[in-house]
Amino acid sequence: MTNKKWAVKRITVNLATQEAEKLEKYCQQTGRPATDVIRELIRSLPVSDDSKDANK
Repeated sequence: MTNKKWAVKRITVNLATQEAEKLEKYCQQTGRPATDVIRELIRSLPVSDDSKDANK
């Protein structure tokens, strides 16, 4: 099992009712916590190297 670190930055996301319900339903179906689902989705976002340098 990998060694997980605690969050470095906490964020709040405002979701529409339908979005929140969809996330909750997916989490119930998969048995995964919303935090893990959201982290996985963020990791899958395509990011070019130029964008990384511009955000520093």
